[in-house]
Amino acid sequence: MGCGTLSSVKRGKSEKALKSALVIQNWYRCRRAWLKTRQCHALSIFQSIEYTDEQGQLQLSNFFSFMLEKYTRILEEDPELVTQDKDRQDYLGLIDVPDSYCGPRLRFPLTFTDIDLLIEAFQQQQILHAYYVLEVLFETRKLLQQKPNFTHTKTSPSKEITICGDLHGKLDDLFLIYSKNGLPSESNPYVFNGDFVDRGKNSMEILMILFVSFLVYPNDLHLNRGNHEDFMMNMRYGFTKEVLHKYKLHGKKILQILEDIYTWLPIGTVIDNEILVVHGGISESTDLNLLHRIERNKLKSVLMPPIPIDGDRATEKGNKVGAIITARGLRTNGSLSEQLTKYEWEQVIDVLWSDPRGERGCYPNTGRGGGCYFGPDITSRILNKYKLKMLIRSHECKAKGYEICHDGKVITVFSASNYYEEGSNRGAYLRVSSGTPPRFFQYQITRATCLRPLYQRVNAFESSAIRMLKERMISQKTDLIRVFQCQDHSKSGKLSLGQWAFAMENVLGLNLPWRSLSSHLVTTDKDGNIDYMSSFQDIHIQKPVKEVQPTLIETVYRYRSDLQIIFNVIDSDHSGLISMEEFRSIWKLFKSHYSVCIDDSQLDELAERMDLNKDGSIDFNEFLKAFYVVHKFDKLNKSDTKFA
Repeated sequence: MGCGTLSSVKRGKSEKALKSALVIQNWYRCRRAWLKTRQCHALSIFQSIEYTDEQGQLQLSNFFSFMLEKYTRILEEDPELVTQDKDRQDYLGLIDVPDSYCGPRLRFPLTFTDIDLLIEAFQQQQILHAYYVLEVLFETRKLLQQKPNFTHTKTSPSKEITICGDLHGKLDDLFLIYSKNGLPSESNPYVFNGDFVDRGKNSMEILMILFVSFLVYPNDLHLNRGNHEDFMMNMRYGFTKEVLHKYKLHGKKILQILEDIYTWLPIGTVIDNEILVVHGGISESTDLNLLHRIERNKLKSVLMPPIPIDGDRATEKGNKVGAIITARGLRTNGSLSEQLTKYEWEQVIDVLWSDPRGERGCYPNTGRGGGCYFGPDITSRILNKYKLKMLIRSHECKAKGYEICHDGKVITVFSASNYYEEGSNRGAYLRVSSGTPPRFFQYQITRATCLRPLYQRVNAFESSAIRMLKERMISQKTDLIRVFQCQDHSKSGKLSLGQWAFAMENVLGLNLPWRSLSSHLVTTDKDGNIDYMSSFQDIHIQKPVKEVQPTLIETVYRYRSDLQIIFNVIDSDHSGLISMEEFRSIWKLFKSHYSVCIDDSQLDELAERMDLNKDGSIDFNEFLKAFYVVHKFDKLNKSDTKFA
């Protein structure tokens, strides 16, 4: 009897332990799912804001067309920058590489040892001398001009090809890929699918490694153009600034040659006549036969659509002189024969900017403002039409570094890990070979913060996302308050959750889960009603001048990126200075085109007061920096600021 009791006690303890283990396991699963949901919401904030910014960037194309029609003060070209390859040796002959230079010295023709030399130097944070940068660029342009619009390559069961997505200046990711997967060679070919530059701080180093690898293995390393291989995009997203900072003396020449190199990058790669690799995607009207034939070097920038001109100005059927924009400013010596047709331009834009979606059909890419969203039926139709089996593209950050959709016919690969913030996403590359499914390889550059527990990493990532979202909210504070008050019929200062979410989406247009995010953004009373003015209680935009009206502050802050790129175009010598007259003229055009209601006298007064040395010029970078957002918790340690 004693033995039976003991056995019953043991069985009871085992059942209790099992139940406890199940409770703990269930709690852990729920907790992890909750953290993953928060991480997903934070990622959606970053992505929505990024796409909205890109939408604004593409909308600038309309403004530039408008500006060219109205702006009568045409900047003269710098004759020093008009020269082409014929001055290559003359230009390089003027550059001296001093004996004191301790960085890598490349020897032409390049060999695989130069790839190793360059990687080792960049790992030690060395800067490649401008002489070698220019020599690499001249050689790269010369070789790219011999390439077709689409590079065709073959694999075999014993010879895979590696496909990498966006790198965006993240040099450590390229180092890791080459370390894990091996350097390019005849037996280890690569496709790099665009967006090598911008956002990250080492875009120049990435370009140099890729271009040198391409010069050593021109038939085994393939470079596709992305939407950021575009000099106008570089002005906004950081690469132009990086080049001018690293190469103060020869930066303008480097940028000029890069502008031309971008236009010669192939549009895509076709593998085994079965796999199409392009940066963005396709549309219902994608014509691969046409894309194989077009003169791709005519597409200078996505912000420079073909410009038909009325009256004295040329039409698409005419042959008169039109006005075009270059990195050096405005000029009028470009003819329409130098441009793609509107249809050809749209074909390339679709390939560079489009994104897949689960819904059938093809409709405008409202998130980015350019290209289209294409559904699984469009994918099947285009692939079947050209006897292809798969589309591999990049262009979108994915939490896992890759994503498969459209019944396995579309693969997205994104190779920049920690793209938005540390811990935000993994990077990935894939390998394909004839007759076998793609193989995926994921990674994440590990920093100290990545070693912290998941909840701490999610808190930090979410905190950054909420901070960015609040800055977007404060930039449109006046518009939000107006919509809030229109719905607040009782003038109580409160709205229901549904009303508040509707107002946020209506004004900001970010397509976010506002109801879930409300706890991070506003205060709610016991009845679930939202104090809508609490949206702005811990954040404001610093006024550069006390008397400036809040609406002007918000407007300049909201459009600061658009204004930056416009002024970079006008600032032809990249000095950071523009005249007061140029400032007024361009602002008036900008205000008219965007229907911004700001009194000219307010802006004139502000500009004059910020011209501290009264030399009649404006340091526009400093002008923009005068408008910055102040957070209530700026002085707190980030680890103390939680949005759990």
